[in-house]
Amino acid sequence: MSNGSLFEILLYAALAAFVLFRLRSVLGKRTGHEERRDPFADGPAANDQDGSARDDDNVISLPGADRDGPVAAADTATDEELVQNADTLPAGITRIKLADDGFDEVEFLRGARGAFEMIVQAFAAGDRDALKPLLTEDLNRSFVNAIYEREKERETQETNIVTIRSSDIVEASLIGSIAKVTVEFVTDQVKVTRDVDGNVVDGHPDRIETLTDLWTFERDVSSRDPNWALVATRVPDDV
Repeated sequence: MSNGSLFEILLYAALAAFVLFRLRSVLGKRTGHEERRDPFADGPAANDQDGSARDDDNVISLPGADRDGPVAAADTATDEELVQNADTLPAGITRIKLADDGFDEVEFLRGARGAFEMIVQAFAAGDRDALKPLLTEDLNRSFVNAIYEREKERETQETNIVTIRSSDIVEASLIGSIAKVTVEFVTDQVKVTRDVDGNVVDGHPDRIETLTDLWTFERDVSSRDPNWALVATRVPDDV
């Protein structure tokens, strides 16, 4: 075989390998020309999960000026599941990506920040319709009950998120087909609650508070619905 023929064979092989590499890197991924999908845009697939009840005795609070508010039922994973799921953060994210090749941390955090603002403001305004598609069924029930209690007292709440200082993924896990991602939000907020006569009963209209909150979102990766829902909120132990 001549050197020229050998060179051509090697050249074609290299070109074929390059084309194969490009195809593998592009297939199943966004090309940059299509619209990015907000993983929180259309609300959760609340009815697409197993519907199993959570333990209402184990509750956590929605963050607020007094750190009290509607309660969210906590995760009730068994001890065996917790041991199996005791991953480091990178390992947890990797497991989610293997189960859901559309998961992207940057896009997820962008959607989580938007959901955070929408949920906080909708809760303050008592907007049940805006809350429902962003929360799991159990958590939505807690929010609605808290709004009802506030309305019964004829109180109104005003919340202004001045800035989101940071939002970072601090926990990630996959139990069965349920992916859970916890985000730590550090925000500056102005929060005030007024009675029926407009008198301030909690918070201060001219005081900015820096709050740190942990919000856990979940999604069934076996579902066709790509949207995540808020399942729990809590305050860090050291706050």
